[in-house]
Amino acid sequence: MGSEPRADPRPQLIDLPVLQKFKLYSTPSNFYLIGRDEKKSFRRILKIDRTERNELNLFEDPTRYTNAEMRELKRWISRGNQEFGGLISVTTCYGIIGTSFLTSLEVSVSFWNSWSNVDSLSTGFVRFLEPYYMLLITKRKKVGEICGHTVYGIAESQMIVIPNPSIQTKVADSLDERRYKKILSMVDLSKNFYFSYTYHLMYSLQKNICNTEKGNTHDNTMFVWNAHLTRGIRRILQNTIWTVALIYGFFQQTKCLVSGEQFVFTVIARRSRHYAGTRYLRRGVNNIGRVANDVETEQIVSKVVPEGQKIPITSIVQVRGSIPLFWSQETSVFNPQPEIILYKKDENYEATQHHFENLRQRYGKHIIILNLLKSSERKRRETILRAEFAKAILFINKEAGKKNRLEPIHFDLSKHYRNGVDGAFAHLCIFARKALGFTDLFFCKAPSGIGAEGVINDSFLNNTLPTQEEEASSVDNEALKSDIFMLQNGVLRTNCIDCLDRTNFAQYAHGLVALGHQLHTLGISGPPIVDLNNPLAISLMETYQNMGDILALQYGGSEAHTKMFSDLRGNRNVVDRPREIIIAWTRHYNNAYQDIHKQNAINVFLGHFRPQLGSPAIWELDPDQHDIGRTNSNLDIENTRPLIRRSFSDNILMDGDLNLEELAQEIAQPSREGLNGGISETNSEFPFYETEPTSLSFSSVMRNEDHLRRTVSSQMFPGSSSNSNSHMLDDIPGFSHSYKTKFTPAEEIFERYSSMSSDNIFTDLDESVTSTTNTNMSSEYPRRDVPENVPGFSNAFTRWVFSGRAL
Repeated sequence: MGSEPRADPRPQLIDLPVLQKFKLYSTPSNFYLIGRDEKKSFRRILKIDRTERNELNLFEDPTRYTNAEMRELKRWISRGNQEFGGLISVTTCYGIIGTSFLTSLEVSVSFWNSWSNVDSLSTGFVRFLEPYYMLLITKRKKVGEICGHTVYGIAESQMIVIPNPSIQTKVADSLDERRYKKILSMVDLSKNFYFSYTYHLMYSLQKNICNTEKGNTHDNTMFVWNAHLTRGIRRILQNTIWTVALIYGFFQQTKCLVSGEQFVFTVIARRSRHYAGTRYLRRGVNNIGRVANDVETEQIVSKVVPEGQKIPITSIVQVRGSIPLFWSQETSVFNPQPEIILYKKDENYEATQHHFENLRQRYGKHIIILNLLKSSERKRRETILRAEFAKAILFINKEAGKKNRLEPIHFDLSKHYRNGVDGAFAHLCIFARKALGFTDLFFCKAPSGIGAEGVINDSFLNNTLPTQEEEASSVDNEALKSDIFMLQNGVLRTNCIDCLDRTNFAQYAHGLVALGHQLHTLGISGPPIVDLNNPLAISLMETYQNMGDILALQYGGSEAHTKMFSDLRGNRNVVDRPREIIIAWTRHYNNAYQDIHKQNAINVFLGHFRPQLGSPAIWELDPDQHDIGRTNSNLDIENTRPLIRRSFSDNILMDGDLNLEELAQEIAQPSREGLNGGISETNSEFPFYETEPTSLSFSSVMRNEDHLRRTVSSQMFPGSSSNSNSHMLDDIPGFSHSYKTKFTPAEEIFERYSSMSSDNIFTDLDESVTSTTNTNMSSEYPRRDVPENVPGFSNAFTRWVFSGRAL
């Protein structure tokens, strides 16, 4: 049951002089790109020369024109080209995708008539073998708001050739040129690419609020997927005014009404561009510590307040990533489970250490590792990596100081799931609480539009920091500053073999526990969050399932396996069996036949491969050769891995088995240092090896988990009787289960296109499922038998899917 939400006190969105809408015009000799701000208060213009085949000449006017002045300028240009049809309108667009400058590129930025300054650029350019192409966002969709900043997704994009056809050679229409264009078009910009004009979407909320660095470029960070495409133009213009930074991953926002309290929860997944690729072509770690399938997930919860008030807002960040070892699997048409190869012996685990040091620099000192690999198998696959990973962590902890120890949790989720999904989920919730005890979460009260001015200032890369006199003369307005109460100091890192299905289930557990802490921090009361009868828990589960499907499609080639979620809800039925088989078959087919083309597209888009006349084409090379052994200076070291040839033998490059029980006895107790420089203390400790699967059930954990509390200043929760820190609470016990809830997806609020992928062929089937069972089952969950034969699939394939090894 739900009640109608209160009138939405919508805050005024950010109004800054940012170019957000453009119109492209053409003459035989030039393109003219005219941009304006959101309020239509001024216009800017950029001229792009179309008379050069091998050069890109840009002429940009720093003048701000009024609407009337721009109309007069367009009439003047049209009259000058009257004999060629005047000034022709080409398209409307909304932003920048990027500018890619290859080693052979010559760029000329010069003045147009009386224009006296080079200031900005409003489009993106890419070149394969001859002509340059302009990349434009022609349709955008609003997907959400963060602290008053609008977040958009790309709905449609367009690539327009720049040189006039009369000066192009046969190369421009050659088979290779057309093939490169087709390869680039495989990166579908209309799916899961997001940007904001006034908010650094590539950063977490905490980094946005706390960032004090000014005058630096942010468009070259690990989560900006068009960094290569914009690198050259940013270097030349020394600003990012006309370019948007694209993140790739997932974004979903939901507005909630619980017991009369309105709040918004947002889940963002940012996929790293470093060592990016597909499932079998990008595994493990590279030489400098970048891992495959590296995704940062941020969960933001903000309270809806009247306009003019500071917004109470919290966030928690967790990450996933491939096991940071040198390992691989050879794609096989006939074998859905290729052997695992440890192909490089790194006795000092230098690449692994680089990886964890990078995590520590990004998130803080507490690095908790939730390793979900299997502990036993009929044929050793995951157990090989589990043993070597444990050995690497032990080595790193022996070398590290007491304050820099990694906190490992080795937990065979598949084994525990087979013995009862509730027991497995209970373990994950315990791990989540303990991880939050280490890392804390971020909480502040921020004015609407916080950080927008910084985005504009940071657009000019050559800006210097303000002097002390300038800072002293500025207006010290407390209403424009954020009040920070908590900082996240560390991160939970989760992995399974693919970092898809099991990892997503575990990340949901962490997100669910964190959501209870976030709501309590915001002073929002209600029933226990870690209760699967709570509609809010169900809504969050749907969000994480949606995220799991999107991330699995991006990396694995199919939607995620959802049988753990179905069992947790208690509604798994006959519909799910063929669905799981089709997902497994789709993933296997795409990995075997399609991933090579997808990897080529990613390598071209990210600049790992740069076409050149006279050099081998990308389709003539092994994917590992795209950035190896090239003679040009643009070698992308960050995305290389050793070129190897693998066989179907069972030979594994490691010294032998590793006894995890023996290693557990050698691990020293984890540090009990206080968070954030001694602000608080925690007594949480982590197991190195999981407990027996029958030792816990979901209901027993809810009864027996200690309710850890610590005092927080009453200023944090004005008007609230709570005096305990939410992130250390269990499930907010003691609240009545009589409550009212209402959920409104952001797509409904903004009346936009759906931000979710429409590739789910089981949407109708999922909506028709109505059966429910009690989710609080005993941990003595009966082991499921292999189902009867499924028409169209072999018995061996069916057993592979339902034996749990498909997860």
